[in-house]
Amino acid sequence: MLSKLSVRNFAVISNVEFSPKPGLNVFTGETGAGKSVAISALSFVLGARGSVSLIKDGADKLEVRAEFEAKLPETLLQKYALSGTKFCLARSLDRHGKSKASINGKPASAAVLAEIGKELVDFHGQHEHQSLLRCEVQLDLLDTFGKLSTLREKTHLQWKNWREAQARLEAAQLSEQEKQRQLDLCNFQLQEIEKVAPQLGEDVELEQKLPQLKHAGRLVELASSAYQDLYDNENSAVTLLGRAARQVSEMAQLDEQAAPLADALAQAETLAADAASDLSAYQAGLHADPQTLDDMLSRHEKLKRLKLKYGPQLSDVLKTAEEMKKQIDRLQNAELLQEELEKEVAKTRKELDVLCEQLHTKRQTAAQKLAATLQKEISPLGFNGLVFEIAVEMDSENPGPTGADQVEFLFSPNPGQAPRPLRAVASGGELSRVMLGLKTVLAGNIPVMVFDEVDSGIGGRTATLVGQKLRAVSKGRQVLCVTHLASVAACADAHFYIEKTTDGKKTEVSLYALDGEKIISELARMLGALSDKDATALAHARKMLAESRK
Repeated sequence: MLSKLSVRNFAVISNVEFSPKPGLNVFTGETGAGKSVAISALSFVLGARGSVSLIKDGADKLEVRAEFEAKLPETLLQKYALSGTKFCLARSLDRHGKSKASINGKPASAAVLAEIGKELVDFHGQHEHQSLLRCEVQLDLLDTFGKLSTLREKTHLQWKNWREAQARLEAAQLSEQEKQRQLDLCNFQLQEIEKVAPQLGEDVELEQKLPQLKHAGRLVELASSAYQDLYDNENSAVTLLGRAARQVSEMAQLDEQAAPLADALAQAETLAADAASDLSAYQAGLHADPQTLDDMLSRHEKLKRLKLKYGPQLSDVLKTAEEMKKQIDRLQNAELLQEELEKEVAKTRKELDVLCEQLHTKRQTAAQKLAATLQKEISPLGFNGLVFEIAVEMDSENPGPTGADQVEFLFSPNPGQAPRPLRAVASGGELSRVMLGLKTVLAGNIPVMVFDEVDSGIGGRTATLVGQKLRAVSKGRQVLCVTHLASVAACADAHFYIEKTTDGKKTEVSLYALDGEKIISELARMLGALSDKDATALAHARKMLAESRK
């Protein structure tokens, strides 16, 4: 579970720290109060993409720290030299876009945080249920449920082998004129890249060094002047501090109350001397050579042109060069290989067809199980006579990287209505409930689930049923839920209130754990109370809370 989340200078949050409880934790507040910001911060510390725009105005950097107590897979523990069940993930981002991350105090990359985060937290963000309308997302969900990732990856690799064999055959079948045209183009592009001979990461290194080189003269001047004042002048700071330190040291021998002053001055002298030494080393490392600057600017411009043409990243340029080499080889050896290539295309296609057939069979089995499980999960959420089916149709003539199947979720929320594609018939509220069911089914052993307004588009009795479902899901795991519905919030094991305040110049967000009458007051507000003394709303809130605890 998530033991503690600490957020500093993230969006509108200056400093927030809270400890969710086991079970269902809800987050409520006025519209626009920033209820989702804390969830975004958790996503960031678990490896999500960050931006300097997230840093609070006036701050130099943002920081997020999440403490978990959970069991991670043994393979993951061994891979990153971790042990135990307590993990502290931390990540910061400064105004220059520099990010730092760590796990239990050891440096880590955002990619590592994301890999570990997938085992700790399952997120359902705002509007994510809309993605459920896309057939490719439905296919991914089915394969996840069926644990088909290994077979799917094998199919993908075989599809690539088949497509590469096709490309080689097509190259062999080109006319001599077209073949020469493509050879000339590939050779030109390859020579253009090889002439520059880019090295992975050197563009980043140049961008870091260039500002120092551009201002080397001024930096040398300032460093030299500072060194003189600190150490080299007759009345340098180190000299004056040393003289004062000796005088106060003599005072301390006469009066022990002066001893702390003597220690402070001695330390100041040492720090000043160390700073002078560092300045001297810094100055020695500066290069004011105009030729070096010109060479680096020229190199940076060449790399920039390559990235514009073959990028956008330098890694893409290097991949293009490798692809050009392969294409040149295919074109040069086309005639000799044509007969062999025809056999290779037939062989790789036959192997691909076998894998696609295996994948299709397993998907059909998984589709039946997922449809039945999902129907059982979501039927109690306000549906009457719900029918949920998953169609898996195979187009054996047109295999792709994910096989030869088209997957479509079929849905009928009402009795007597034939199931139709989910994208054609489901309302926003129905989609929210289907996604809640899917998340519940697919979560597996992940200890923390996060729902950001999963109750979108619902209300009344259905909202109460969703709240009860969330509470049921939270048994044996921790659930964090941002909600705007009192009937969902009433089912919580822990209730947090998020408040945004402003003085006209700056905005602050605060988070409070509610209990007792404060929970009643917040539920009444969510029910539309016009004041904290609205007797009708307060009575309704008390009744709602009492019924949810039965």
